Amino acid sequence: MYVMRKPRSGSTTTSAPYFDPRHNAKVLKVLPGEYVATGDDCILSTLLGSCVSACIRDPQAGVGGMNHFMLPDESGAAGESARYGGYAMEMLINELLKLGADRHRLEAKVFGGGAVLPSLTVSRVGERNAEFVLDYLKREQIPVVSQDLLDTCPRQVHFFPQSGKVMLRKLPTVDRSLVAADETRYRSRLRREPVEGSVELFE
Repeated sequence: MYVMRKPRSGSTTTSAPYFDPRHNAKVLKVLPGEYVATGDDCILSTLLGSCVSACIRDPQAGVGGMNHFMLPDESGAAGESARYGGYAMEMLINELLKLGADRHRLEAKVFGGGAVLPSLTVSRVGERNAEFVLDYLKREQIPVVSQDLLDTCPRQVHFFPQSGKVMLRKLPTVDRSLVAADETRYRSRLRREPVEGSVELFE
């Protein structure tokens, strides 16, 4: 069983699962403003520029999840969307608890916050996202067992929620414009309302 949610505005469509024969597993893509919680033996996948994803699991209960937020936080009703860090973290944790996780057993791995978009360098969106997720997890007393944050590169993340393994691929320069274009497109929506590279394992 898995739970996937998208922004209340409906501006981001949820991708259909697909099968990855290399890992013999179903893959669920997590787009900006979405979060997924699951007890299935599957892979959660996302592509990050200045956005951040938290991969959170309860190793004893065998449930885990991933979010993908675009902005650190927002107060008021506008912040009640998974595109904002506070809401994305709260909702992911709540869904994991519903699936049988114990808050005291939760552990996290966090990724993203790259300075990929030159237009966002001044506003430090990537840095603010990275700072936010670490501060949030520290405040909630959820240990961060591994992280790969900041830098200037986009990242492709595959999270295996049952084992906790993460496969991280830092994208080469040629792919950065594609990731930047995706983030620009998603950020425009906010205002209106296998690749090459080495793979790192986070066991």
